[in-house]
Amino acid sequence: MLISRRLLPAVFLAAASTLAAVPGDAKDWSHVRVGVEGAFPPWNMIGSDGKLAGFDIDLSQDLCRRAGVECELIAGEWTSLIPSLNAGKFDLVLTLGINEARKKVVDFTIPYASGVATFIIAKNGAVPAMPMTGERINLNDKAVADPVMAEIGKLIKGKTIGVVQSTSQEQLIRAYFGDAVEIRTYKSSPERDLDIRAGRIDAGFDSGVYATSTLDKPGNEDLAMTGPLMKGAMLATEVALGMRKGETELKAVFDKAIREAAVDGTIRKLSVKWSKIDLTPTLPPAE
Repeated sequence: MLISRRLLPAVFLAAASTLAAVPGDAKDWSHVRVGVEGAFPPWNMIGSDGKLAGFDIDLSQDLCRRAGVECELIAGEWTSLIPSLNAGKFDLVLTLGINEARKKVVDFTIPYASGVATFIIAKNGAVPAMPMTGERINLNDKAVADPVMAEIGKLIKGKTIGVVQSTSQEQLIRAYFGDAVEIRTYKSSPERDLDIRAGRIDAGFDSGVYATSTLDKPGNEDLAMTGPLMKGAMLATEVALGMRKGETELKAVFDKAIREAAVDGTIRKLSVKWSKIDLTPTLPPAE
């Protein structure tokens, strides 16, 4: 989801200590390379000073400190992150929503954030306000969700919907509305939003956290969120760190760090700071 730009490395030392020694020929995880998009505010972005910033960046610093790891953050295009991870360029990837398709190619930590997805429209555009605006809905509760999605389908029939390519938001629009709408894909959310403002597309579908952050900024008064705040189905709203298959030691140390950050309120504090929404996940019991 990143517009074309030269990769921008940003290194920070999370702690002077390193991971405890592990037996046998296990890898030394004292230095970890972390891939991040750098163009998905408020999760992650590149600020006016050329440095990475956002919720992911602040939380990464905290998690790496807890894990006792030196973390090197490297920005890259969204669609390249998983291939680069599996090619060995990164050891972890940030802001990776968990879904069944991705589980086939990478492993995940436990979630470090729980988000939603929703529509973005121009206030005076062709798409009217949708039902359940601002209300949470779980698409897996089909008795409740299916009638709402059918009503939304009627409202956007024949319209052009913009999504960021290779995202679970794109998967959802294709699965639910692909036969009724024209789908246009983009490299980044801000690029898509320009086309909403210009009337070249009728609506976007994206992370609710991204939408909340975008609409809160000056100059975006002509945009609005509409429709329910969705999770479930193929949406990857449970956000985790992705890693190569079989890196069990790396998963264990970051799972522990995430759990600690959730329990002591760090995830809540940082997510509210950046998005005004508490993104603290409901975590599975510790093994």
